[in-house]
Amino acid sequence: MLLPSLFIAPSPLRGRGVFTRQELEPGQLIECSPVIVLDAADRVLLDQTLLHDYIFEWDPAHRQCCMALGYVPIYNHACPSNCEYEMDFDSLQISIRTVRAIAIGEELFINYHGHFDDQRPVWFHSH
Repeated sequence: MLLPSLFIAPSPLRGRGVFTRQELEPGQLIECSPVIVLDAADRVLLDQTLLHDYIFEWDPAHRQCCMALGYVPIYNHACPSNCEYEMDFDSLQISIRTVRAIAIGEELFINYHGHFDDQRPVWFHSH
């Protein structure tokens, strides 16, 4: 499920990002995408490629990772973010939901740590 108003466009200073053509309400489900789950051995290989920047740690013990389909890998990071993601380990899906009202044309962000206001530095800010 992908809200039809979402689109990918250039993002200032961030390459590409996900944007909306309509106003979004707080708590609105905007995307639910399947994932491809990979084991630790696959993760070692992925970490040597550009895909490293687009995968998510998957299981609670971080032994697996996943590649999300849909727009999920294109959402940029912000803290605080205007959206949050939730992993459904049983259904093998990641859902994106707004955490506040979002205006037409606004870029949608997730916090790569999971919670919208988690202030820990992300890996690419520490390099």
